[in-house]
Amino acid sequence: MSYSDVLLQQVINGVSLGAMYALLALGFTMVYGIIELINFAHFNVFMVGAFFSMWILKLTGLAGQKVILTGLPLVGVLLLALVCVMLFCGVLGVAIERTVLRPLRNVPGTAAMITTIGVSYILFNVILLSQGAAALNFPNPMPAVVWNVTGGAVLKLREVLLWTLAGVLMLGLHFFVRRTRMGKAMQATAQDQEAARMMGIEVDSVVMTTFFLGSALAGAAGLVFGLYYNFASYVIGYTAGLRAFTAAVLGGIGSIPGAMLGGIIIGLIESLGGQLLATRWTDVIIFSILVIVLVFRPTGLFGRMMIRKS
Repeated sequence: MSYSDVLLQQVINGVSLGAMYALLALGFTMVYGIIELINFAHFNVFMVGAFFSMWILKLTGLAGQKVILTGLPLVGVLLLALVCVMLFCGVLGVAIERTVLRPLRNVPGTAAMITTIGVSYILFNVILLSQGAAALNFPNPMPAVVWNVTGGAVLKLREVLLWTLAGVLMLGLHFFVRRTRMGKAMQATAQDQEAARMMGIEVDSVVMTTFFLGSALAGAAGLVFGLYYNFASYVIGYTAGLRAFTAAVLGGIGSIPGAMLGGIIIGLIESLGGQLLATRWTDVIIFSILVIVLVFRPTGLFGRMMIRKS
């Protein structure tokens, strides 16, 4: 394999990683855009989504391997898992917002953010104590379909599926925010909560919808992670979540297009950095970018300096 083929293969891998990070980063950026809160529980909502996806796929398989191989089409199995995990994680996100964050919404300071850290640790330990510390194998129902892009670089079915899923979800979110009544209410609330309330917008419903959508996307990212890496572990919330948070900051936290672009950039940096330098240096590069962006351009690539709402 020539060096150019190796680089092209790493670009394919990087775009795949970036699509997953972008889905996860969207949850961070949506919640921050509405209520200016960094939701650290989002890390482990994603992790729970990966485990829930694994259970759904195993249940599908337990109904008989014939269900996957000759009965229900592969697309049907994956769509079932996707819908179930997005609904489950969306409801989980709403439950977190209703029970522990809504009472703290008007409390000044960092109480709400610290609370999300506590919720994150609760989810972390629930999975650790119930599933154990060992990584678990993730069902992989996808056939081994591979296309040769060049002499050495290949494109796998899992990458095409990941790109398609991420693209459809991102475009769907963009359409929802820009074209629907609730999406416009979200934009108005993000600009000024009090003004939106005076115009008759139900701010509580907007915040709840934001948590549902962001957590549902985290669940989809958990399914994508499992299908891509073929394992689930209680630590993936922090390993992938911190990269997604960096992507949101890089793109401009609060900006949906910024989260998408930031995810792709971080994925490419992780993939190409591991190839050009060494895998052990990728974290140094990624989090150095986080520090540099926060110091020199805290609004990120697409973010805007916002007037504080408190």
